[in-house]
Amino acid sequence: MNIFTAYKDIVLAQVAALVEEGVLPGAPDVSRVTVEPPRDPAHGDMATNAAMVLAKPAGLKPRDLAERLAAKLGKAAGVVEATVAGPGFINLRLARAIWLDCLRDCLSAGRAYGDSRMGDRRRVNVEFVSANPTGPMHVGHARGAVVGDALAALLEKAGYRVTREYYINDAGSQVDALARAVHARYRQALGRLSDEDIAGMLARKELEYGGDYLVPAGQALADRFGDTYADAPEAEWLAPVRDAAVDMMLDMIRDDLQALGVVFDVFSSERALVQAGRVDSTLAWLDEQGLIYTGVLEPPKGKAPEDWEARPQTLFRATDFGDDVDRPVRKSDGAWTYFAGDMAYHRDKVERGFNDLINVLGADHGGYVKRLQAVVKAVSGGQATLDVKLCQLVKLLDNGEPVKMSKRAGTFVTLRDVVDRVGKDVVRFIMLTRKNDAALDFDFAKVTEQSRDNPVWYVQYAHARACSVLRHAGEMFPGRDLSPAALAGGALERLEAPEELEVVRVLASWPRLIESAAEAHEPHRVAYYLADVAAAFHGLWTRGKDDTELRFLVPDDERLSLARLALVQGVATVLASGLHVFGVQPVEELR
Repeated sequence: MNIFTAYKDIVLAQVAALVEEGVLPGAPDVSRVTVEPPRDPAHGDMATNAAMVLAKPAGLKPRDLAERLAAKLGKAAGVVEATVAGPGFINLRLARAIWLDCLRDCLSAGRAYGDSRMGDRRRVNVEFVSANPTGPMHVGHARGAVVGDALAALLEKAGYRVTREYYINDAGSQVDALARAVHARYRQALGRLSDEDIAGMLARKELEYGGDYLVPAGQALADRFGDTYADAPEAEWLAPVRDAAVDMMLDMIRDDLQALGVVFDVFSSERALVQAGRVDSTLAWLDEQGLIYTGVLEPPKGKAPEDWEARPQTLFRATDFGDDVDRPVRKSDGAWTYFAGDMAYHRDKVERGFNDLINVLGADHGGYVKRLQAVVKAVSGGQATLDVKLCQLVKLLDNGEPVKMSKRAGTFVTLRDVVDRVGKDVVRFIMLTRKNDAALDFDFAKVTEQSRDNPVWYVQYAHARACSVLRHAGEMFPGRDLSPAALAGGALERLEAPEELEVVRVLASWPRLIESAAEAHEPHRVAYYLADVAAAFHGLWTRGKDDTELRFLVPDDERLSLARLALVQGVATVLASGLHVFGVQPVEELR
């Protein structure tokens, strides 16, 4: 249960009572009413802006309305104090029993604590990674993969039905370039080319891809085709080599993603869309809607008119749907643009029943955001929405020094290099410690050190500490049922220390955090929250070392010990729940 939502309902009920009394006019707009933690915890447990947003439309002074509303809220169940602050905010202080009930809910629900029905089982398509199938994934792809996968898990916890989708860009010139590189490695495997020959072709730009990862692909083709295509003209070998190469690269990508703990529900092929005529049919449909026309675009910003060749182009009326300029959909040679394929792909998503779309893209796609959102509005008749999350670059360091490129990839550090070095759990957590659109430093030395400065270690240490307390409790109270259900039924009212109640309040905010993070599409908020839980628990642990009365296990007071064990179990439960959203395995013991 989201305790803040529960008290928002109470606030709205009292607003309705003021309407019945004639204090407020009928049917006030309550859409902007919030109930949330106050900025200063000393002011209370919750704060509402109800009087601030409802007073002006009613012709009242906010503070006068706040006084009337606070008088009613002060009598509501569980409220021990309702006070007016500033120009009209209302601060609420709740009875300790209310917070302890939240702890009971946590223990009863287990890892499902925080699950929400907010999503109402609506279908959401989260497309992420979608790297060109031309080689192994690099560390930048790792960030997009983790952000997309964690966002999908967050939305699932908030009650949405999520489809994780990978769009295979297998219809452009880059896969033809891949085919030529693999064909060269195929000829090398047959002894027709040497390492020096390959190096010369790369130097002359005859080949675009040259990493060692292509050597096994060339050998696989040699085993499969023999010398059938060794001396054949490109027109004969390009298609079969391209198809085989793309399949091998996709197998490599799937393997890399699986090492990171990422599994997709759907792989959609651009080439399949083109071959099925979906690009042609989409552009024809848009033309029927009057959204395709022939026109001349203005010179791009920063480009002198004399450097710009004005020519008639086939354009999509993107500006009708919020874009800055209309967008070309056909090249000068008559072929469809890459953007035309995107239009068909997003129409395909909508036709599959998705009205909530999320694309996780690299920072270099910033210029595509408005045009993609315009397309989604156009092909859905305004019924679908697209949120684009741009992931900034990841800078790889080791003790502050830049990490050199991977020999296997040839030009970059691969995702697999990073996972193999520090493990998938570290990679996943660290990638979520910054908002997706903020640059991120990934220092191998920092992310593996055991210190408070390492967020993944700090959170895992809190979980391991909680598990350690529970193990010791089993030794101290042999035969006692220490299951979460049994602890939930204990004398939780014995939790009286302010430090203990502060931890309870932090745990009680987990359901609210899930809903707010899911609504904003921001999984990094979970990382911040888990750090807060860990800090609160470590702080309580430290105070217990200094003050024996705050220790979790009190040998001569079993009821108090069991109440505190309930709190410890609550911490372990919430940390495990949050780590599960991140796809990270909580540890029970650190070595």
